[in-house]
Amino acid sequence: MKLFLTSTLEAHEYLGEVKVPAPIRNPNGLDRLLRASLPRKVRVLSIASDPEAYEINDFYLALNREGLRLSGIPVTEMTLLDGRNEGELQRLLHESELVILSGGHVPTQNAFFGRIGLKEAMEDYPGVVVGISAGSMNAAGLVYAQPELEGEALDPAFPRWISGLGLSTVTLVPHWQEIREMSLDGLRILEDISLKDSRVHPFYAIPDGSFFLVEDGKTTLFGEGWLLENGTIREICRVGETLAIS
Repeated sequence: MKLFLTSTLEAHEYLGEVKVPAPIRNPNGLDRLLRASLPRKVRVLSIASDPEAYEINDFYLALNREGLRLSGIPVTEMTLLDGRNEGELQRLLHESELVILSGGHVPTQNAFFGRIGLKEAMEDYPGVVVGISAGSMNAAGLVYAQPELEGEALDPAFPRWISGLGLSTVTLVPHWQEIREMSLDGLRILEDISLKDSRVHPFYAIPDGSFFLVEDGKTTLFGEGWLLENGTIREICRVGETLAIS
């Protein structure tokens, strides 16, 4: 398996306030590496975050399908797995060369992955996997479910550390360029939530455009990244650079 952990696939652009398909434009070479990792004909399985959000799931399926094609990735078929066909997981995995783990709400997606037995189903998957945002987070063995919805930061029962798919050892937070400046439930994301939680377990933070590549037991960070550990934060990599993590 070759695994890409991203904040966003970036296979879109905005037309006004509407997302429309566009070629992947990544400053750290994601599109080039992805094309080189895939066969000449690619069947894609996109696994949803919210199994019942049918309209949103269908929108992003069409958006990413066309964006991948515009990026020179020869998609011959792209199938969505959500609550409407979750019983077909094994067959669809077997028929796919590329799996996309969609973005969304981390605990919701984590519960769906558990419900369909995705961790066990992907143990011997030989193809390419791309995690997008929540999908990248839930790919880890230990997932940091950073609070993101109103009330989660103040809820003592909200599970911030949960078990994921175990495809990587990279516990991460995406979209760092945005969320580090945000507040939730009257708390500052960086100072009051992220840094405090890093005392429990370290994790990485990446902005849109950066990604991790996991292959043959090696993990490499491409582009900007930070390590949050023991209540501190430090930049470990910059745009255009790479860093071997393990």
